[in-house]
Amino acid sequence: MIPAVPAMAKGDDSEGSVYYLNFKPEQADQWSDLAKKYTDETGVPVTVVTAASGTYESTLKSEMAKDEVPTLFQVNGPVGLASWKDYCYDLKDSDVYKNVESDDFVLKDDSGAVDGIAYVIETYGIIYNKALLKKYCEMDGAVIKSADEINNFETLKKVADDIQAKKDDLGVDGAFTSAGFDSSSDWRFKTHLANLPIYYEYKEDGITSTDAIKGTYLDNFKNLFDLYITDSTCEPSLLSSKTIDDANAEFGLGEAVFYQNGTWAYDNIKDNEVADEDMGMLPIYIGVDGEEDQGLCTGSENYWCVNKKADEKDIQATLDFLSWVITSDEGRESISQEMGFTTPFKTFDENYESANPLVKAADEYVKAGKTPVSWNFTTMPSEEWKNQVGSAMLEYAQGTGEWDAVKTAFVDGWAKEYKAANEG
Repeated sequence: MIPAVPAMAKGDDSEGSVYYLNFKPEQADQWSDLAKKYTDETGVPVTVVTAASGTYESTLKSEMAKDEVPTLFQVNGPVGLASWKDYCYDLKDSDVYKNVESDDFVLKDDSGAVDGIAYVIETYGIIYNKALLKKYCEMDGAVIKSADEINNFETLKKVADDIQAKKDDLGVDGAFTSAGFDSSSDWRFKTHLANLPIYYEYKEDGITSTDAIKGTYLDNFKNLFDLYITDSTCEPSLLSSKTIDDANAEFGLGEAVFYQNGTWAYDNIKDNEVADEDMGMLPIYIGVDGEEDQGLCTGSENYWCVNKKADEKDIQATLDFLSWVITSDEGRESISQEMGFTTPFKTFDENYESANPLVKAADEYVKAGKTPVSWNFTTMPSEEWKNQVGSAMLEYAQGTGEWDAVKTAFVDGWAKEYKAANEG
């Protein structure tokens, strides 16, 4: 469902106005509050519209066809940029670009124009409840004595299997939260989990993208997915209707020990049964040699782009708004504390470090010298590829399809979708 877009606020025409189409539903309220603060301070109207989960691309296409177009929008990386590069204002002279830590967080075209700038660096892995895992470790027959012992797939599987067997004694419904496959949740598997076999294949082959994935690590991918759907709070037959809200509640209420998600999930699981100090994060282990040295999955798929087809006054108003967001006390406080983001901007010093405990967990892996897993899912050839992989994964989970169909969607689908996206 595409959200209704409020009428654009009108102010002094000489100042222009800002219309931000936000990608992240979990920060919708904070962006709206920040927009109001800016308008109160400057008089410049700022409208924030947040696309429903899983609908950003379709919402953006719809809004770009209207009279009042977004002046600020997002793309998820090089593949997403390809669809919108003709709309991207060159940000090379902007305050935002001047304050970015490195071009590692920038999308540039062949001419050197800055088309997009990442505004949040995020991390995902397997979030876990430290208190519950400690309670498990103290049970008779526990296969580990400390969470620190979980540093590979083999150990993770032994622990999850044992927790599932002892779930009643531990007081949980399952080791893992439900692996929901409705549109609010399926990206955790068809995109984020699927990143792992891509990452290891790219690493082995010394590449950063490909027109034909081989699927070298799909058996590893299967092993962890099997764990998610068997050592779970629900039967696999229910996964098609399970949502991200279900998973958030299961973890937040202490009904599951493990939950694959990222730093952004903090807002949706805090203030429940799990205290901040009891939130930890493990790498996503899939049984690859040397994974003991693997860190968490870190990167960005959130790049700000300014719409060069908007009115010139609105473009300038948008650039001014972005500068305020990353330099003002109000903006930096909101981004780092209320939204819980880690940013790539020089303006965020130690006074504006995120209070998000999951961000702190991610920092601990970096300090320990673990190798972060890069976000390679931005090279996935299309949204249709993800959907076909996700559909095959659900059929497999429910017992109505075979794993071979997942492999076919992953490998053959990649070549097909890459060719379709790059023809001409």
